[in-house]
Amino acid sequence: MKVTINGAAREVPEGTTVAQAVRTLTEQTSGVAAAVNDEVVRRGAWESTALGDGDRLEVLTAVQGG
Repeated sequence: MKVTINGAAREVPEGTTVAQAVRTLTEQTSGVAAAVNDEVVRRGAWESTALGDGDRLEVLTAVQGG
């Protein structure tokens, strides 16, 4: 199925979860947020939230600096 992750079209297997998709982008375990179709997904729900065909996933990571 096709989804858009951070603006790029990707082909992912049916049943791919938010957690699995996030892991394809970053190994970070803290300072990461995810939203599906403009709705923030709580970290505790990442493993149980499956992406659907045509979904848009945005993954944001916190950056320190000055």
